[in-house]
Amino acid sequence: MASDKTTKSLCALGALCGEAVGLAVVLCVTVAPLAPSAAAQTPSPAWTRGAVCYEVFVRSFYDSDGDGIGDLNGLIAKLDYINDGNPASKRDLGASCIWLMPIAQSPSYHGYDVSDYYRVEPAYGTNDDFKHLVAEAHRRGIKVLVDMVLNHSSSEHPYFQAALHDTTSPYRTWYRFAPSPLGKGPHGGDDWHRSPARDEYYYGVFWSGMPDLNYETPAVRDEAKKIATFWLQNMGVDGFRLDAVPYLVEEGNCLMGCPGTHAFLHEYAAHIRSVKPDAYTVGEAWGNIDKMMPYYPDQLTSYFGFELADSLLSVVRTGSAAGLLPGFLRLQDTLPPYRWSPFLSNHDQTRVMTALGGDLSRARIAATLLLTLPGLPFIYYGEEIGMTGDKPDPRIRTPMQWGGSPRSGVGFTTATPWEAPQPDSMTTSVALEDADPGSLLNLYRRLIHLRRENQALATGTLVPLTPNNPQVAAYLRRAGDHAVLVVANLGATPVADVSIGSGRGALPPGRYTPRNLLGGRSVAPLSVGRDGRIQGYVQAAMIGSRESLVLDLIRR
Repeated sequence: MASDKTTKSLCALGALCGEAVGLAVVLCVTVAPLAPSAAAQTPSPAWTRGAVCYEVFVRSFYDSDGDGIGDLNGLIAKLDYINDGNPASKRDLGASCIWLMPIAQSPSYHGYDVSDYYRVEPAYGTNDDFKHLVAEAHRRGIKVLVDMVLNHSSSEHPYFQAALHDTTSPYRTWYRFAPSPLGKGPHGGDDWHRSPARDEYYYGVFWSGMPDLNYETPAVRDEAKKIATFWLQNMGVDGFRLDAVPYLVEEGNCLMGCPGTHAFLHEYAAHIRSVKPDAYTVGEAWGNIDKMMPYYPDQLTSYFGFELADSLLSVVRTGSAAGLLPGFLRLQDTLPPYRWSPFLSNHDQTRVMTALGGDLSRARIAATLLLTLPGLPFIYYGEEIGMTGDKPDPRIRTPMQWGGSPRSGVGFTTATPWEAPQPDSMTTSVALEDADPGSLLNLYRRLIHLRRENQALATGTLVPLTPNNPQVAAYLRRAGDHAVLVVANLGATPVADVSIGSGRGALPPGRYTPRNLLGGRSVAPLSVGRDGRIQGYVQAAMIGSRESLVLDLIRR
């Protein structure tokens, strides 16, 4: 059982978070510990406990020098917004980690075609500026992950230019050339591109400006490891987000997820561990869980849960809770939670607020689900204030809306921003939401801090519950002798007398008195029978459309 000190600290947490947010029923209770699964017994890096990571596009975050382009010094100036390093402060987001989209030198605005892997993009600053960023982030307890683009280089990379123009170049085998196209790409596209130098073709799965590197060449594998060593040792990063990992190695007719890709990722991971044993790597392997599982157990640390993102947004859009939990439960039964990363959207996808039709209540429910379910979640910059955006890509990567006049680039720059802000940038901003206790921004802040401070949300096992209404989601998170119960009405209509049940051993027997953890109305007590089963628990006579309650439950 927990010590009295632990129980009191959880009760104090309820008092600290007294303002209403009304987006989930969360009951914090004193319970008997569950027997941990084999996966749960795997030790996790200390910083990942209850952690949330924040994805940043440096170009769009904050411009410090008035050229209309965000930069590293601008990000340093805004680090306190992400995490100010003071655990007692609740004015920051409280993120434990940042993932920076590509920051190496590139001819493109997005940076995914790298022309120099050892130099920071000059528009963002210098290598010394980056080292300063890492030092400032570490001072605040923020881990720094950088995007590592291994599948391809820029067509302007000196090595590709040498290979293109000189068939005797040692870099010729670093890329794939052929007299004519060798079939379609993995998605049926014309991924063999005509050379501008001679009558031949080269392979680039994403774009002619991104020729694929040939990982069957030992020198390419060695160079990839050398680049990793440089960023881990010389630049001080804590790990990488690995772009497009399924495409690394092509073997005959196999163009995606091939055995050679898994072999190289195993080799690459071993190298990273030899350089920095605690480095954290998260990979992009787009697809469902079945597509993701072959990349475990000993390749990268973690992978993004695209199926989880789909299920989260689907239940919020449809108002039906069916399909929310199976993916989370499957991963929980297989892997420790720090090894898979749920999210709502990223830099390649329509922004959450746009995908949800601009509905703030849906955005609040989505945030609540993401931040109370297991895994190591990632949040895309601006998601926390409800920024909008849809394809083409530059329109989902627009400047962060800090607040200010249109001429100031909504607080992003004093010049003309590299990309025009969204039309709602004057009504959706950090400045406006910071001053509103009930804003989406302040909900994100509270939930992220609660996730880190509350043992059940930080490390708890997910236990599914059974509500009697299909538009209601309900689940427990349990860790040791603490638990959190989440119940949310996802539907567009109010629901009356919602009843929740469970299997045996969900909670220890007893009577629980609820108290709002984050603020809101009071609810009925909960009684649990001798078999630990929740039966017919009704929290309130009515839960409104996309409304929820947040409760702290103490066992008498």
